[in-house]
Amino acid sequence: MTERQRICACAEILETIYPEAECSLDWGGEPFRLMVLVRLSAQCTDARVNIVGRELFSVFPTAESLAEAPVEEIEKIVRPCGLHRTKARDIKDEMILLTGKYHGIMPSDMDELLSFPGVGRKIANLLRGDIFGLPAVVADTHCIRICGRIGLYPDSLSDPLLTEKKLSGLLPPEKTSDFCHRVVVLGREYCKARSPRCSDCPIASYCLHHTKAGELS
Repeated sequence: MTERQRICACAEILETIYPEAECSLDWGGEPFRLMVLVRLSAQCTDARVNIVGRELFSVFPTAESLAEAPVEEIEKIVRPCGLHRTKARDIKDEMILLTGKYHGIMPSDMDELLSFPGVGRKIANLLRGDIFGLPAVVADTHCIRICGRIGLYPDSLSDPLLTEKKLSGLLPPEKTSDFCHRVVVLGREYCKARSPRCSDCPIASYCLHHTKAGELS
């Protein structure tokens, strides 16, 4: 079975098991909120980010109010997410750029998104996929780990650019964003970093990690 056949088979199975491929961040359809929340999510759980986000947006409900907010006030609220000074500064600067140069309208262009403070390719792809429905590979830790275990590259590698390149070349473009959301759920439920539940995993039969483990047992 080729790499393309294997990953497409996995995508079909995950689509059946997790038909609702959605971001777990509660952004409520407001693009600026998704940018803020995904910045807060670095080294923090989505559950905690959603709690902190609700408080943050109750105090600063618009991109304009965040752009004008004292950074110290943002810091106080986002402290539970960790790295609060860096994240607060990036959030304020992001909103200044969004409301100034872009008049509050989130751009969809990759290079423009990468010009925002704290936005790398992972965040930019998530914004492009979830806000605009564009082809996008969100190469987070779950996606990188699972694609390695499936056998798209040595599973000891941790290279988001390689993951993005591989999936972009193997999956139909319209499937990429939803696939990435689904593998996050798979990673939390089955394909954990430690002690993966291979015997219960719905895509185990297409996973080289599981196949090799079986050969060695």
